Amino acid sequence: MNNIAVIGSGTMGNGIAHVFAQFGYQVSLIDIQQAALDKALATVSKNLDRQVSKGSLSEEDKVKALINIQTFTELSTGVKDADLVVEAATENISIKLDLFRQLDELCPEKTILATNTSSISITKIGASTKRPEKVIGMHFMNPVPVMKLVEVIRGYATSDEITNQVMGLAKKLERVPVEVNDYPGFVANRILMPMINEAIYTLYEGVAGIEEIDTVMKLGMAHPMGPLQLADFIGLDVCLSILRVLHDGFGNPKYAPCPLLVNMVEAGYKGAKTGEGFYKYTAGSKELKVSERFEKK
Repeated sequence: MNNIAVIGSGTMGNGIAHVFAQFGYQVSLIDIQQAALDKALATVSKNLDRQVSKGSLSEEDKVKALINIQTFTELSTGVKDADLVVEAATENISIKLDLFRQLDELCPEKTILATNTSSISITKIGASTKRPEKVIGMHFMNPVPVMKLVEVIRGYATSDEITNQVMGLAKKLERVPVEVNDYPGFVANRILMPMINEAIYTLYEGVAGIEEIDTVMKLGMAHPMGPLQLADFIGLDVCLSILRVLHDGFGNPKYAPCPLLVNMVEAGYKGAKTGEGFYKYTAGSKELKVSERFEKK
């Protein structure tokens, strides 16, 4: 397995491309807009520079990694030689199903179709193709070049052979793969998202402020980042989407998203990527400042 196609050049997609390229794989990075691909390559280059400055990568290895990435705006061209496709498009079930139907038609018979979805059913995605035994979840954590965990999610029809291949591939990337079964939220988000949602409810109900909630979890539970800051980092729209998958999948009211989260997303305050969520973000500044909307009067 040498040729990897990555679909989607956003935060997760460019991170996945970075890691595969760094370990010598030929990567086809695919997006519908060339501008998005150019931005992704600039991000990969910047993150590789960071590794060089820390001494974990040589300048020569950085150049090799960048050479290993080719960009495509045409899906059929980008995936025609792929041994593995890793889909990292937006977390939307209809978009993913349509994409996997196309991939099933365009990719060689040998190609494994993986998705980086953080919550959507692998079984449902696999069932949209004629090769469900070769469809699997490969859920990297953000930021991909730094985080070691990969959740490997097998759908109802995913074969043992494909699961073992993907587990082995993750190890070649010096990641730690954990095999899990296909239920809403898998493991990481089934546990993480209710915690984030409860933190938002704690704010919503006036129990404590943003900094107080995050400080309790950082100092009391040894979390490197408080749950509200983490929600901003993940994207409040992504958190909401995952909670809705959990709520729909289990039918349990404990997964119902907090009304405050729903309102913030509908108003366009989605966290760090939009410049404001629970905190306010200024380009070039590392200072963390609570959003004026939540400042104590």
